[in-house]
Amino acid sequence: MWFRNLQLYRLKAGWEIAPAQLEACLNARSLQPCGSQDMESRGWVSPRGDDVLLHAVGRQWLIALGMESRLLPSSVVRQEAEARAESLAERQGYKPGRRQMKELYEQITQELLPRAFTRHRRTWVWIDPVNGWLGIDTSSAARAEDVLECLRQVLDDFPLTLLRTARSPASVMADWLAGDAPRGFTIDQDCELRSEEKATVRYAHHPLDGGEIRNHLATGKMPTRLALTFSDRVSFVLTDKLEIKRLDFLDVVREALGNENDTEALFDAEFALMTGELVRLLPVLIEALGGESA
Repeated sequence: MWFRNLQLYRLKAGWEIAPAQLEACLNARSLQPCGSQDMESRGWVSPRGDDVLLHAVGRQWLIALGMESRLLPSSVVRQEAEARAESLAERQGYKPGRRQMKELYEQITQELLPRAFTRHRRTWVWIDPVNGWLGIDTSSAARAEDVLECLRQVLDDFPLTLLRTARSPASVMADWLAGDAPRGFTIDQDCELRSEEKATVRYAHHPLDGGEIRNHLATGKMPTRLALTFSDRVSFVLTDKLEIKRLDFLDVVREALGNENDTEALFDAEFALMTGELVRLLPVLIEALGGESA
């Protein structure tokens, strides 16, 4: 199991909770199936598909928020509403008004929801109580906030802050593009630059060490995304909002798995390797961004 994205947060120093206590809290809000009239349901699920809601490998924890949502396309409701509205117009001699159409939509939705298919999704959450990290595997800040809200609902004390650095990622990435990458990193071939007027230039699989990039920087465009590789082991895209996207653990990391075939052992080995690499990467990246802001 490998994360593809990271929305990063800081656990405040001194926050402590026993794994058994956290799991008991998660059990209080475990995922329940959608009711007949529910569009969606959210709750905590087992990361490995067993009955355990908090999976620990060493001193690294993994939890997962599950979502079950009903698939009822608006086009289906609209089509049925239009058909019923036509029959209703024939019976009453005039077309239904806005209020009647609203009632039709609501009635049809209630009728079709119990028969709608359901879709299941899961969002991984990494908790590092030793180093104070919390990372959510999503590219969406809004979805990350949904996960945190579900955590706040089960924890009485959850002192969490968004990770912030002394220098803005955009200004630091501009310095890297204009000069050299920080020690331990290499700049890859993907980048996005944007001006204050929202004019955007994107590069994909393109060398970023030429005069063209510097000209864009000179005209005021700032990096909003930059692809980097750390220590030839982990590649990722850093954004101006301090998000990590397109996270990829390279072959030199994955080769440490050997020929492990047992599913549970492989899951644990991948999680241990991933968290070990992240624990090494994040402090170096934060230092390159000027350190954490107070």
